[in-house]
Amino acid sequence: MNKTFLLLVLPCFLISCGGDSTKPSEDKEIVVEQPLTEDVNPSIARQWNDLLLESIRTDYARPTVHSRNLFHVSAVMYDAWAAYDDVAKPFLLGRTVSDFNCSHSSLAEVEDVIAARNEALSFASYRLLTHRFAQSPAAEKILADYDQLMQDLNYDTAKISTDYSDNSPAALGNHIAQCMIDFGLQDGSNEENLYANVNYSPVNEALSPLLGGNPNITDFNRWQPLSFDNFIDQSGNVIGNNTPEFLGAEWGQVIPFALSKSDKQVYQRDNFDYVVYHDPSEPPQLDIINGGESSDEYKWGFALVALWSSHLDPSDGVMWDISPGAIGNTNIQSYPQNHAQLRGFYNALEGGDPSMGHALNPITNEPYEPQIVPRGDYTRVLAEFWADGPDSETPPGHWFTILNKVNDDANLIKRFAGEGDILGALEWDVKSYFMLGGAMHDSAVTAWGIKGWYDYIRPVSSIRGMGDLGQSSDKSLASYHVGGLPLEEGFIEIVEAGEPLAGSINQHAGKIKIRGWRGPDYVR
Repeated sequence: MNKTFLLLVLPCFLISCGGDSTKPSEDKEIVVEQPLTEDVNPSIARQWNDLLLESIRTDYARPTVHSRNLFHVSAVMYDAWAAYDDVAKPFLLGRTVSDFNCSHSSLAEVEDVIAARNEALSFASYRLLTHRFAQSPAAEKILADYDQLMQDLNYDTAKISTDYSDNSPAALGNHIAQCMIDFGLQDGSNEENLYANVNYSPVNEALSPLLGGNPNITDFNRWQPLSFDNFIDQSGNVIGNNTPEFLGAEWGQVIPFALSKSDKQVYQRDNFDYVVYHDPSEPPQLDIINGGESSDEYKWGFALVALWSSHLDPSDGVMWDISPGAIGNTNIQSYPQNHAQLRGFYNALEGGDPSMGHALNPITNEPYEPQIVPRGDYTRVLAEFWADGPDSETPPGHWFTILNKVNDDANLIKRFAGEGDILGALEWDVKSYFMLGGAMHDSAVTAWGIKGWYDYIRPVSSIRGMGDLGQSSDKSLASYHVGGLPLEEGFIEIVEAGEPLAGSINQHAGKIKIRGWRGPDYVR
């Protein structure tokens, strides 16, 4: 195997990371009933959701902010739909959420419920989106797109009243949007100040990825900024010379959708309350003086990132079956319960986890056809998808694109929770967006609350810092340090005198080298 080694003192492309299916009882024709009411397909909700996703793709890459946008827009669409239903309970309209009240007066009966819903939903979406993306780098284009959709739907954007006492669906939509705008200005996100952190500041000086090693690291267990001469964010926006701040370090303070007080812990640092839901406990800590069990788990975890970087090389000849028959369906009992169990869960050298795959395709009742691809291609696609390249709708938006793909499938029977009458396109979309939006929002509040409190270090900072210290595997070898990288033959090794990486006068001999992917310019 051709081995490509990289000196850690040189630029390195390590990224910052982040039973069988049910069988049909018999072959038979499935008769799909039509919904009792006809409405537009794609629904009005789907059209606004598509515009929201496009807005995110052209905005700054802010997963926390956009998980909130996805939820809030989905919530106003749901409230506009629920306002015309005798059973459904709105999220904000007519209710008090975390001490914020959105007033609501009863509506008179309307002749055309579908038309009223579509109008109220459109005005609510339009007003909220126009507010949220007014300062987007692509505001001129995206705001024009909102106007165009309203024009296509024959709605007059000059209707700005929030007084719906005359039963105006447009005014109701405006009222719902204004409630959400006001709610968002006091929900803990600091929207008024462009979502900036109020208290947080990093303890480490910034790392410049284009320079060698990590000479500025002082705390191997805390987050470190990255400094760029020409920073381009994950949505392709050119920022220029920049040191991006910790995104959403205080996001745990944002009012969630369904997280409960029993899930919540409040910790304090620098006289500031950090809110943490579903506290996973402190991650492994590196002790560069004494070592210890926590240090061993720390070094193993970050060394795993270095090892798996090598898997991104499509020329290593390793082929994987990525069909549902080979990947997925992990037994929940096998999930690790602590940091030490991660070693048995992941295959450090070959990659992957103990997933079993699915024995049968539930539609055909036959085994899945193998899909054999280069491991490097598959792992790069995964990394690039979740790391969000240009034109990405960020991870929360990815789930909405997946949902829309499922919703478009002709085999989907749109019954709520699989039971009852088939739902029309609008009701299905409104309810599915609301549920997914709430889940994405709470996931962001949870994940970034944990990230902000524990303030944990990036892999690129840790790997470079440990590499500067040396190796921690063998005291008898060169460059030993209790806080150094663990050696792994063929992947993490010591530079030997006389080899090419040692330099013309062996100036790099004794340093640490890793076998890793060198970046997209080296894909052949």
